[in-house]
Amino acid sequence: MAYSIKVEYAAQRKMRERNTRLYRLAHWPIWIWVFFLAPGWLTFDLFAAGGSARNLLWLGAVLVGTGIAAYRGKLPGAEPAPYILRFDEDRPNPLYRKVCYTFAWNAVLSFALLNLAGLVDAVVNRRWHMMQIYRYGYFPLCALILLLGLVGVLPRVRRSTKGEGTERRYFYGSVWAVTLAQTVLLILWKTLPKNHATDLVKLVIYVGVLAGVGIAAAFGLLPRTRPILPGELMVAD
Repeated sequence: MAYSIKVEYAAQRKMRERNTRLYRLAHWPIWIWVFFLAPGWLTFDLFAAGGSARNLLWLGAVLVGTGIAAYRGKLPGAEPAPYILRFDEDRPNPLYRKVCYTFAWNAVLSFALLNLAGLVDAVVNRRWHMMQIYRYGYFPLCALILLLGLVGVLPRVRRSTKGEGTERRYFYGSVWAVTLAQTVLLILWKTLPKNHATDLVKLVIYVGVLAGVGIAAAFGLLPRTRPILPGELMVAD
């Protein structure tokens, strides 16, 4: 059967029965970053004003918490062995995966949407209100995403792992798009002068990167964004 996008077949994927120590260790920084971003007001202060002792205290707490979880194999990717072997198998999604990926979705979506709102506001009103947007917008948005995770609506956070073969591509596609767009926006923010014309340039480029990378992910052109079709065993990262 011909597909309009790039796909992978489960039977063709290399089987991995155990995760090496290096593989497990490599996943730890990912979850450090995810939970470090959770208090959005501290993150905004870090990028806007250089941060404070509160950022260091929170980083220390995150290092300890995620370090213990990683050692016990309770972080995705840090397990002694892969949890998901058949992408279409109806297995219970462990609590630690649901918690971790819910907070990962918060890190992906909250900052991307709030920064987009700040850019639109700056272009329309010709003034920046980013501090106010984060102060009044972060908590409601974060709470909504956590609620969606709690009820099992978000990809990779559902009660079953049966849809992992397609849900993973939504997650990684979003990560690619948001990470690249945020990085480009930060570079533009640091290098361009502050005026209305450059605010418009930032908005156009930011939206363009989000859309362009999102389209590439939708067609399976980026790593881990191809749907995994039925077959034999697979390992989900």
